[in-house]
Amino acid sequence: MSFHQPAVLWLLALPVAWGYWQWTRRGHPLVLPFDYGSQRAGRRWRVLVNGANTLPALLLAIAVLVLAGPRRPAPPANERILNNILLCLDVSGSMSMRLGNVTRFEAAMASARQFCEYRQGDAFGLTIFGTEYLHWFPPTKELSAIRNALPFVQPARRLPWFGGTLIGHALAGCKERLARTKEGDRAIILISDAGSGDFSGGRDRQIAQELADARIRVFTILIGSDTFGVDGVYTIAAITGGKVFRAEDPAALEAIFREIDQMQKARFKPLTSDWVDAYAPLSMGGLAAASLWALTLLGLRYTPW
Repeated sequence: MSFHQPAVLWLLALPVAWGYWQWTRRGHPLVLPFDYGSQRAGRRWRVLVNGANTLPALLLAIAVLVLAGPRRPAPPANERILNNILLCLDVSGSMSMRLGNVTRFEAAMASARQFCEYRQGDAFGLTIFGTEYLHWFPPTKELSAIRNALPFVQPARRLPWFGGTLIGHALAGCKERLARTKEGDRAIILISDAGSGDFSGGRDRQIAQELADARIRVFTILIGSDTFGVDGVYTIAAITGGKVFRAEDPAALEAIFREIDQMQKARFKPLTSDWVDAYAPLSMGGLAAASLWALTLLGLRYTPW
């Protein structure tokens, strides 16, 4: 235990002096007829009565300690290390195809939204791509951004230059976006239903190495059973420490995001212990001493004369 105002503790000399005086004082001697008799000295009663009369000094000592502001170290705490996760979402025309009762795009966004909700504490961004890419919003802890973006990034609303699928170009843009984050881990969740047309000539390995150098892991979710030309995403996942998943129905998407959650685990760092007030032990001790003193006032004291 420590104190906010240790200078107040010098006042403890007052209850100590009071207690010492109580045990050493003679009082007001008065000769009585039985003083020279053969009765016992009553040492036990003297100790008991002196102890009762010392209780006010104990209450004063507790009051001084309370005024000094008792404190103790707070329990150890950990701070979550931020994860910056960028959702890189394909909005080409094929994402409007059905996947169960919904479109591939709607299934992907619903699962991604659930993923963000149970990863509270992380920052999420959204990038949409086709032939070109567009950073819809940067990594943020405001989860409503994902929900509010849904009506505006539908594949049906795409501009002409979002018609194709250039994954390598989009990942290069995501790398530049995540490189601006100054703290925390970095990851990209790529969601697409087709292979890329810009992985030839070793471009996939080049992009993968750039991402790995920036400490960015890439997790790829391939939606549907008709994907082709996807060798490049497996290369990128292997080099960056990520993984490629295949989802052929909405239920598989939810399971995939759960697995990504386990692979991109939250990490914590210990915080410096702070001080918290510790009045409870002294308060309980003061109440106990005051109650005991009140009981002794019923008769456990010296006669006033």
